[in-house]
Amino acid sequence: MQRRQFLTSSLATAAVTAAAATPLAAQSQPSPQQFYLLRRYHQQSGPQTKLTSNYISDALMPALDRMRTQIGLGPVGAFNLSFGSETPATYVLIPGTSAKALATLDLKLAEDAEFLKAADAFWNAPAIAPAFIRAESTLMSAFPGWPRLTPAPGAATKAKRIYQLRTYESPSYGDHVRKVEMFHKGEFSYFQQAGFDCIFFADVLVGAQLPCLTYMLSFDSLAHHDTLWSAFSNNPDWKKLSASPRYNYESIVSNVSNLILSPLACSQV
Repeated sequence: MQRRQFLTSSLATAAVTAAAATPLAAQSQPSPQQFYLLRRYHQQSGPQTKLTSNYISDALMPALDRMRTQIGLGPVGAFNLSFGSETPATYVLIPGTSAKALATLDLKLAEDAEFLKAADAFWNAPAIAPAFIRAESTLMSAFPGWPRLTPAPGAATKAKRIYQLRTYESPSYGDHVRKVEMFHKGEFSYFQQAGFDCIFFADVLVGAQLPCLTYMLSFDSLAHHDTLWSAFSNNPDWKKLSASPRYNYESIVSNVSNLILSPLACSQV
């Protein structure tokens, strides 16, 4: 019952935001609107990090490439947590056109003999030497105004880059709807005007700390990160929007999670 309430609220959010004006960024994006599976592996320092990285690059990525067309997957991101409250941790970001396909992905992988062979050390790690402490999955729906994941410009050439993963928690579903609406009322354009490389913006359908939204940005460096955020915060249009009583920050955002990630060599994002 609780899960159905989460989904119902999130779908209502999507309906509200779809009615808002679509920014130029979204007009250049093809449809359909994507869903995202974000998986975080909590780890201990030592063998677990290497085992997980090898699993992602040697087993998971090739398997997802094989089923890409079959279940409508997009480019996959893989990252290590560089700055955050719980390190070490490894993240995998999988975009797709079907929420069901993402939710049942492990069952699909278990049917792939080639994957099971390559993944054996990780997939069947013994209890006395586990591959990770716990795995946490979040299922998200792309914002109507930014319907598909956009890989960073340097992803294809493996250029040096970092990623920022931000999550905004709201005190109520009504406040959450207003925060999502705020992105569609101008924030997408303000990010682009500041020079950000925006990867995705999404409403969390199933996960922890609901109601909340999550988005990802990419930068050349931490100095680049600081420069762009300064340009964003000093944009007069942003200041005007954020000064609106409807979008008062203290009222609609109760907590912000802010992580800095580094891409694994195999990352496609």
